[in-house]
Amino acid sequence: MSRHEAPISDLHSKAAALNADYRHHSAIAVLARALHDPEVGPLALVSSFGAESVVLLHMVALAQPGTPVIFIETGMLFTETLVYQQELAVRLGLRDIRIVRPDGAEARAQDPAATLNQTDPDACCALRKTVPLNRALAGFDGWITGRKRYQGAARAALDFFEVEEGTGRLKVNPLAHWQPGDARTYIEENRLPRHPLVAQGYPSIGCMPCTSPVAPGEDARAGRWKGRDKTECGIHMVNGKFVKQGEST
Repeated sequence: MSRHEAPISDLHSKAAALNADYRHHSAIAVLARALHDPEVGPLALVSSFGAESVVLLHMVALAQPGTPVIFIETGMLFTETLVYQQELAVRLGLRDIRIVRPDGAEARAQDPAATLNQTDPDACCALRKTVPLNRALAGFDGWITGRKRYQGAARAALDFFEVEEGTGRLKVNPLAHWQPGDARTYIEENRLPRHPLVAQGYPSIGCMPCTSPVAPGEDARAGRWKGRDKTECGIHMVNGKFVKQGEST
């Protein structure tokens, strides 16, 4: 039986022990521990190569550059994102970028005209993001996210290590205790390249048809699915199902 098939109670105990050990440690210390501790098991970093993704990518490059990095190429990303992904991987020396795409047959059957984002954006996200990600995470004992406590009430008690209910995987959240502005400070202090669209008014970057610039004073995610009752792509799981919980990477 592999680790990610271990009893959930054991995983909860493991997560609690890890959180107790690292409660007062920095993000990079938590990440390094997670990547090198055999008790945690094999991990992947899921990255959108978006506005703040360079933070965790840089930390992974410092701690263990051979860490698998899963990049979901939906087929609808900005050209700037695709170029940024390639340039950043080379600059940081990341050695295992895994580009994941939606299944061609499923895409042709469910979205033959590539217009599903206009009629049912949730279904489009499921087809192009959540289902491919679930497949890509098979075989990993956990994955690394960029979620933070300040991002919403549901995350107010977010820990560094948690159990992804229904899958038997751990989720590692090194930036859980970061505050607004910490990512920008880290990027500036380490002289890291920012996504080119950030300077054009895109503080949160997803697929091109569903992302627009944000006006001064607006929430950072106001440009995602503008005009729709949708604010999240939904790549986090509860009881084995993907649910809307916000941008993870």
